[in-house]
Amino acid sequence: MFRAVLILAALLPAVAVAGEPRVTAATATREGATWRFEVTVAHADTGWEHYADGWEIAAPDGSRLGYRELLHPHVTEQPFTRSLGGVAVPPELGRVAIRAHDSLHGWGEPFVLELGN
Repeated sequence: MFRAVLILAALLPAVAVAGEPRVTAATATREGATWRFEVTVAHADTGWEHYADGWEIAAPDGSRLGYRELLHPHVTEQPFTRSLGGVAVPPELGRVAIRAHDSLHGWGEPFVLELGN
């Protein structure tokens, strides 16, 4: 029992260090009828067992407008920026929410981006 507690205590700091993924910056550029998003994510990826594995663009009602899958850990590249083009945003929306996802904790807090219509 004592050994199990020690092992658990040794593992907890590694989980706590990585925490939830955070969108730290984002921009959106209109490209004709769609938008291109540049999103910066910060997450202390530890490897394949715990890494930021995607981010989404959502309307204020929560409906998904776009999703960018991240196919590998970014252990040595933090924070990192990736783009997603071809996102159809209804013209009446003045803002979107962007949130990152990780393979252990799920979704992080939303980052609200005002769109320059």
